[in-house]
Amino acid sequence: MKLFPALVVSAAVLLGGCSVLPERAALGTPRAEIESNLGRPTMVHVLPGGGTRLQYSGQPAGPWVHNLDLGPDGRLVRNEQVMEANWLQQRIEVGRWTKDDVLRNLGRPALVERVARFDGEIWTYRFLEATRPRQVHVHLDPAGLVRQLMFSDEPHYDDSADASHP
Repeated sequence: MKLFPALVVSAAVLLGGCSVLPERAALGTPRAEIESNLGRPTMVHVLPGGGTRLQYSGQPAGPWVHNLDLGPDGRLVRNEQVMEANWLQQRIEVGRWTKDDVLRNLGRPALVERVARFDGEIWTYRFLEATRPRQVHVHLDPAGLVRQLMFSDEPHYDDSADASHP
């Protein structure tokens, strides 16, 4: 019976947390209220025209990035979750986007790598396609220009495939 109060408290915390998800921030909400409900953003970007982007990212572990764009008056004018296959394919402009564009739109990557067959960095982000864990790999050349965009399934260890692994 001692477990029951802990379950009630845990359920209350989880249900209370549902009202402070980035995707639930209503248009017109002032910045102070957004940050009071969601905490400090993972990144803040100045936008053209005097606006500000508050970026709430789950990377490297969580497969989401929410961009909450504020107008010059400091109120929410757009709320967008960008870690979706269609968004990534349609918006990232190969040969045009720079490292700054990637950071402003996607935030810090889950992983930064180098490989022998590409001269530059590969920034990897996690996302879900339907319910399937996926990765998008943004290839940045030494000048910081996006040169390639690749998608892959996220590798997962399958313990049924290797019974010797603890």
